[in-house]
Amino acid sequence: MLPWVVRRTGLPLLSLRCVDCRSESATAGEGRFRVNANGKLLDVWLLVRCVSCDRTTKRTVHERTPVRSFAPAVLDGYRANDPGLVASTLLDPLFARRNRLSLDWTGAWRLDTPSPCPAEAWPVQVEVVFDDPIPLRPDRLIAQGLGLSRNEALRRIKCDVPLRRPTSTDFTFTVMPEDWRGTSDPLR
Repeated sequence: MLPWVVRRTGLPLLSLRCVDCRSESATAGEGRFRVNANGKLLDVWLLVRCVSCDRTTKRTVHERTPVRSFAPAVLDGYRANDPGLVASTLLDPLFARRNRLSLDWTGAWRLDTPSPCPAEAWPVQVEVVFDDPIPLRPDRLIAQGLGLSRNEALRRIKCDVPLRRPTSTDFTFTVMPEDWRGTSDPLR
């Protein structure tokens, strides 16, 4: 079984409308948090910047949360603008839902594949592993990894997940030889 790995190469853009210029993209840049204490309660925001006009806005991470509910390492991470904490905050689906935003992964990931498989080793099984929850359509990912058109990839593969719906979970597929006459299922 050949291992393929989907890796994050950077932070994704945020699909978020700017109040000044109406642009649809914002970035977390290097990643900075703003922490505000109000008595024994903390507010934590992630600062994001519009890619068009450079306006900075805050996106809520925690609101009126008791200081005691934070682990000391997490508090230190917010204060030090820890890049790992910035990434895990952006990848948290609750953060996206709370702030009504989605992530644009264009150009923020790569597919690591081993060398091409030998022609006589058909069929070939491939296991796709995601290092981060990057939502990708399996048909597009497989076509890119094999260097085939999407139609050719659909004709030659058998997969354990729906091919035309984004997924960010690990899956496996089998590549059949080029002369294989399988039928492609348009509903996959």
